[in-house]
Amino acid sequence: MERVGGVMALLDARGDFFEPARTAFPGASEADWVRAAALDPATVGPDGGWRLPFRCFAVARPGGRWVLVDAGVGPADAPGAAWCPVPGRLPGLLDEAGIGVTDVETVVLTHLHTDHVGWSVSSAGQPFFPAARYVVQRAETEALGPADPVRERVVAPLRAAGQLQEVTGRHRLGPGLTLLPTPGHTPGHQSVLVEQPGGRDVVVTGDVLVHAVQWHDPAVGYAHEVDRAAARASRERVVAEAAERGAVLATAHLGPAFVPPVPA
Repeated sequence: MERVGGVMALLDARGDFFEPARTAFPGASEADWVRAAALDPATVGPDGGWRLPFRCFAVARPGGRWVLVDAGVGPADAPGAAWCPVPGRLPGLLDEAGIGVTDVETVVLTHLHTDHVGWSVSSAGQPFFPAARYVVQRAETEALGPADPVRERVVAPLRAAGQLQEVTGRHRLGPGLTLLPTPGHTPGHQSVLVEQPGGRDVVVTGDVLVHAVQWHDPAVGYAHEVDRAAARASRERVVAEAAERGAVLATAHLGPAFVPPVPA
């Protein structure tokens, strides 16, 4: 498993996106695509396809505890089963890393898209991580439509169990862990800054950056962002803050789990 200090990448699944990459990023130029393919060949599929990794990240905490950032695609009956490569591998990866479900003290959901919340709740409707608080931006839960399957499958059970914590804006989770509001991909999207004294800081980006074409040029918009202008501003802000800190980006969907904020 790839890791930077106490931040471990967990590859829950890998699969093809439901539309060609050039459809998903309509503003990218031919030069952008050439550069993106050179930077990240692992995500280039046949006939213009887009091959995505689906990652979560585990962050080590004192006393053998862990924070999990995002919860992957989930089991076979997860809300994203119509398009995600379910079932994911997260439970087995946690076992392999020696992380029990009760060792996870916090689950940060960067946003409520189905490929990021799948293992939040079990098929039986119970929180998968029974000792964890699940932290999400209030703007994200408030933006869920009444028919969104994540509302019933994920948000309602977590709320009923008293394990859902809704926050607003920049929020300090604990020593060395800060939630960064990065709206645009979704209304309440957030990223996570992990400060590692004596090591390299990490910014877990969620979907503020989803493809190498945006890593190459943060101005390139994504067709599935609810607010492209806000998403671009968030992306540029995250990249600038990470570069200033000398941090690395922990990415959900790029071929490499960890990349510098500005490609070489």
